[in-house]
Amino acid sequence: MRMNQWIAYSLVITGAALWGIVGLFVQYLNGYGLSSWDVVTVRLSLSSIILVSLLAIFSRGYLKIRLRDLPYFIALGVVSIAIFNWFYFQVMELASLSVAVVFVYSSPVFATIISYFFFREPITVAKLIAIVLTIFGSALAIEFIPLTESTLSMQTILFGLLAGLFCATYSLLGKDISRYYHPFTITCYAMVCGSLFLIPTSQIWQHHEVLMNPDVWVHMIGISIFSTVIAYLCYTIGLAYIESSRATILSSTEIVIAVLVGVLVFKENLTMWQFVGILFVLASLAITVFSFRNIIRTKQ
Repeated sequence: MRMNQWIAYSLVITGAALWGIVGLFVQYLNGYGLSSWDVVTVRLSLSSIILVSLLAIFSRGYLKIRLRDLPYFIALGVVSIAIFNWFYFQVMELASLSVAVVFVYSSPVFATIISYFFFREPITVAKLIAIVLTIFGSALAIEFIPLTESTLSMQTILFGLLAGLFCATYSLLGKDISRYYHPFTITCYAMVCGSLFLIPTSQIWQHHEVLMNPDVWVHMIGISIFSTVIAYLCYTIGLAYIESSRATILSSTEIVIAVLVGVLVFKENLTMWQFVGILFVLASLAITVFSFRNIIRTKQ
């Protein structure tokens, strides 16, 4: 039991870390004129093709679902992935990437509250401390605070909170459906539903000249395999064994990796506030993991 929990934690953190390197691919693709919406469309579409192909060849049983469960997969793909990204990108346009990231990490608050009412997951002192450290640490890590810019508009705040809410729904919906389906099935159909929603709204096919570039395809395949297929599989597998609210807190690993990628790869400066923020996020991870270990020991 304890080994399963440690493996679950490791998988969730690995998935979040792979989300954290997404900037390596996105920055390159944006440089070729692809919008963020185009990148998301490519990301989910290629991921869907990869997952469906692999399952069709090696394990067709994972492609079987009950028709009455289809709304779950549609909700995961459309609400938790596609619509979340829309609000996320809207906040980027209205404010900045830093502001958008901070709002996304309001998701542990939503996940904890909703999990309490729907899954009866307890709201402990340790969990509340971890949430505060996650949000405050994330804000420091991407230099959202100390505040240096003007106040945000109500529209930006609303869209930001909705981004955090829809981000949290993946853990919540994924946790519920994980009782009936393997993570491969959940991830596959979530990607398929999300891509079917995105393709008609994207302008990706207008970039046919860009799509002829082999280097572009290397990065599109990279973001699809590493930051999407493997990332979501790791996160979804781990989610099946731990509380959804804890998984959401652990996903803050993403922002630590994103900052480190900026420093190590793009040669960005690491400020004192960013370093403090990373320490806060790491502290929240430690509290989340070790407080749960103590619960297990108490039960034993």
